[in-house]
Amino acid sequence: MNALTQLRTGWQSLPEETIRRLQGRQLHAWLKDTVLPFSAHYRDVFREHGIKADDIRTLDDLRHLPFTSKADLLSTPEEPTKYRNFVLAPDPKVLSQRPGTIVRALLHGRETVKRELQHEFRPTFMTSTTGRSADPVPFVYSGHDMDLLASTGLRLFKVCEAKPEYRLLNLFPYAPHLAFWQTHYGATEFGVFMLSTGGGKVMGTEGNLRMLRKIQPDVLVGMPTFIYHVLHEAVQEGVRCPNLKRIVLGGEKVPDGMRRKLALFAADMQAPDIDVISTYGFTEAKCAWAECPCAIDETPTGFHLYPDTGIIEIINPETGEVVPSGHPGEIVYTPIDSRGSVVLRYRTGDYIDGGLTYERCPYCERQLPRLVGRISRRSEIREMHLDKLKGTLIDFNELEHVLDDAPGIGAWQLELRKQHDDPLDLDEIILHVHALNDDAHDQVTRNLNHRFAAHTEFRPNRVEFHDAATMRELQGVGTQLKEQKVVDHRPRTSGFQPAVKGNGVKQDGVNLNGKHSKVEVAS
Repeated sequence: MNALTQLRTGWQSLPEETIRRLQGRQLHAWLKDTVLPFSAHYRDVFREHGIKADDIRTLDDLRHLPFTSKADLLSTPEEPTKYRNFVLAPDPKVLSQRPGTIVRALLHGRETVKRELQHEFRPTFMTSTTGRSADPVPFVYSGHDMDLLASTGLRLFKVCEAKPEYRLLNLFPYAPHLAFWQTHYGATEFGVFMLSTGGGKVMGTEGNLRMLRKIQPDVLVGMPTFIYHVLHEAVQEGVRCPNLKRIVLGGEKVPDGMRRKLALFAADMQAPDIDVISTYGFTEAKCAWAECPCAIDETPTGFHLYPDTGIIEIINPETGEVVPSGHPGEIVYTPIDSRGSVVLRYRTGDYIDGGLTYERCPYCERQLPRLVGRISRRSEIREMHLDKLKGTLIDFNELEHVLDDAPGIGAWQLELRKQHDDPLDLDEIILHVHALNDDAHDQVTRNLNHRFAAHTEFRPNRVEFHDAATMRELQGVGTQLKEQKVVDHRPRTSGFQPAVKGNGVKQDGVNLNGKHSKVEVAS
C-alpha cells in the first residue's frame, strides 16, 4: 500500500464533525489553488455571482455556489466543444511563480518539477457519458486523476472484501466508460488476477461462457442485465462454477429481485453461498462506490463513500436546499481533489430515498458516510400535448422494481406503441418477458397483472413471451452499452411531443431520460 492510500484510508474511522471540517478545509484550498486559477468556466461563474474562494471554507458555504447540470456541459452550435471549458488549463507562468514550485525546483531540479506538473495537469485519458439522454460528454483525466482512479478502485475492492488470491472475470464492455476502467485499475492496484472479456460485443455469449469455464472465477463483475443473461445461458448449458463468491454489479440499478435471481443461478452452478454487491458511480465523479457484502435476504447498508475525494450533498430537488442526514433527495456531487475535467455541485438527477448517513456501518463497521436506500432517476412530468388524452402517471423506476422482483420471469422489456400505429390514437403498453418455466405462461400472466394492479394505475395491454435469445435481441444485450428495458416505439407527428421519459426509455432510437411519464393506456 502506497503512502497516498495509507493517508486516504485513515478517513474511514473519523466522526461526522471531523470529516465535514476536513472536507471544508480541503475544498477551500482546492478551489483557491487549483480550480479558480485554471478553470475558465468557474472563474466566470464566481465572478458573475460575486464569490471568492475565501467565501467557501465549510460545507455549509457550498450553498453560495450555483449548481452545475448536464445541460451546462452539452455542446451547442455556438460552442461545439463546450466541455473543454470545464477542463483545468494551468498557466505555466502562474505555476512557475508559486513558492512551492520554486522551492521544489531548487531541491529537485527544474526537469523533475516539470514532469510532476505534467503528471498533475496534462490530460492523458478520457471517459465519456453513455449518451443515453443526450450527446456523450467527454471527461478527461490527468496522471493525478489516474492515481485517484486506482486508489478509489482499491478501496472499492476492499469494501467488497476481495482477496488477492481471487480470480476476477470482468464482463463490462470495452468502452470509454467509467465502470470498465474503475474495475481495471482497481484490480491492478489491488493485485488480483483479472481477465476482461469486453462484454458481449467482443466475445459474444459463447466466448464469455468459455472464459467462465476456463477461468473458474471467484468474482464476476459487470452490468446486471448482461450477467443475468450469461448466467442464464451457463445454467442452461450445465456450466459449473463452484469457486464463485461475489457478483459485483454496476451501470444499472440492482433490485432485490435481480439479486435473488442471480443467487439462484449461482446455486445452480454449484456456488450456493455468494454475495451480490451493487456499485454506484457516474462519469462526472470519476469513481464508483460499493456496498459491503451482506446476505441475499438482508438489506444492503448503502454505498460507502470516499470523503477525501469528493463531497456528496442531498438536496430537495424542487427547492435546491440541502436536506438533513437520513432524508431523501437528489444527489449532488463536488470533487475536492480532481484535475482534468472538473464540475462543482453537479446535479446528478439521481434520487435516493434513504439519503446520506454518517453512522457506522452495521456490517463492516466502517465509519464512512454512506448513501442509503434505492436510487432512481428524476424527471420533470410532462403532459401529452394532445388535449383529448387525459393521461395516467407512471413511475418507471418503481415499475422496474415491480418487474425485476416478479417471480417466474427473467429478462423483460416494456414497449410503448400506438394503437393501429396512429400517432393520435391511444397508447398501448406491451410487456415482453422470458418465463423461467415455459409451461407456466398463464400463471405468470395472472401474477403480472396482479402486481401491476397492486403497484400501478394500469395493466399492460398484453404480455408476450419470448425465448432467452429473442429477449437478448430485444434488449440489445451485447450490442448496447446499457441494455434497453423500456422502449418507446410510438410514431411521431409534426408538433407531437413524446410524453414518456424514463431511465433507459428509448424513443425512435433516441434514449429518453428521467423518472415519470404520462400516458393514456388503451383498455
